[in-house]
Amino acid sequence: MSAASWASLQEAAGPVSRETFDRLVEFETVFQKWNRRINLAAQSTQDDVWHRHILDSAQLARIKPEAKRWVDLGSGGGFPGLVLAFLLAERDGASIDLVESNRKKASFLQAVVGQFNLPARVVARRIDDAYPFVSTPQIVTARALASLPVLLELSAPWLTAGARGLFHKGRDYRTEVAESAQRWSFDLVEHASATDAHGVILELSDLRQLT
Repeated sequence: MSAASWASLQEAAGPVSRETFDRLVEFETVFQKWNRRINLAAQSTQDDVWHRHILDSAQLARIKPEAKRWVDLGSGGGFPGLVLAFLLAERDGASIDLVESNRKKASFLQAVVGQFNLPARVVARRIDDAYPFVSTPQIVTARALASLPVLLELSAPWLTAGARGLFHKGRDYRTEVAESAQRWSFDLVEHASATDAHGVILELSDLRQLT
């Protein structure tokens, strides 16, 4: 297991209680057990789950500390959705919907939500079938799911209604932004990743389709 520390979590996510840190450490153990059975994340990252996945996910909480209604698309192994659920438990009235169509992965998400009594709801459907079942979000997240043009297409029903997108992207993100701008207008803020020297978190808002 990778070396977890309360300080590293607070550096990535902002103020976090010791109790939440302890719960995330326990979650890492649960994740490792499930990952050996149903391949929730690449085996190459198995020895560094804390940094590569948990801290990488947690940094979104620092970007939007006031947001209470979230939805995570293609939640898979729970990154960033489950990690955010642990952090949102410290925000009164906050919650996150986890959209995941894969039956085994949705079962994992539901098991963790139940075990830790997280403020999260698993929506076991394809994203394009999930819109009526998701509470109106303030923030839409997705990590390692699809290219930015595809993400904007999938999240447009929420982003065109006032939600903001927080999307993890790698070194080639500028190409994806340029391609997206051929179909959409949007406001964009680039946040340097706290865990990846070549990565960014793209914050998109005021999405409008070009005529």
